[in-house]
Amino acid sequence: MKQEPVRLSDQLREIIATNGLSRYKLAQLSRVDASQLCRFVHGTARLTTDSLDRIGLVLQLRLVEGGK
Repeated sequence: MKQEPVRLSDQLREIIATNGLSRYKLAQLSRVDASQLCRFVHGTARLTTDSLDRIGLVLQLRLVEGGK
């Protein structure tokens, strides 16, 4: 039985939860509205690609094909 891949949004939520920065500090550094970031983390809102890019830059994220 093949497992479904983990969605990118769920991976980002996990990274945000475990990176060591508070959500407030991440919002400040990335210039993303703190309440919008909070709603994203709780799964009740989406982020724009611009916001995703800024968060990715702050957290120094990069996509890797095929695994962690």
